[in-house]
Amino acid sequence: MPADDQVGDDVSAELAAFLRDVDDRPVRVSASACGGCEGRVFSVDFDVVEGVVERQCIACGIRAFIADSAEYWDEAEPCVAECPCGSDEFEVAVAFSLMGDGSVRWVTAGVRCQQDGAVAVCADWKISYRP
Repeated sequence: MPADDQVGDDVSAELAAFLRDVDDRPVRVSASACGGCEGRVFSVDFDVVEGVVERQCIACGIRAFIADSAEYWDEAEPCVAECPCGSDEFEVAVAFSLMGDGSVRWVTAGVRCQQDGAVAVCADWKISYRP
């Protein structure tokens, strides 16, 4: 990975490498962890058109949106993520593609199946505003 990349310790190597290949800009990759129980396995609902993702902790059931997804969720027609192997339990990580000034340009939500290790992007979207 390029020296400018930042990958959280709790992101699997497979998912981090996969998310790194999505964009040629430096990225910050962060693992999802449940705010209630610190669980790391989730079911995932997403909409690629609206660019929104919501995850639900398998251990305790707490739901949380990824990045700014809550702002656009009402317009979404979410699908349930399912691996071709039939599993719906995933590690979730988010890659934030960074501009030269460090601001976020793209958000990419990736998943890694807990059954067979397959990795995929469930949604990505451009950030067209500045904090």
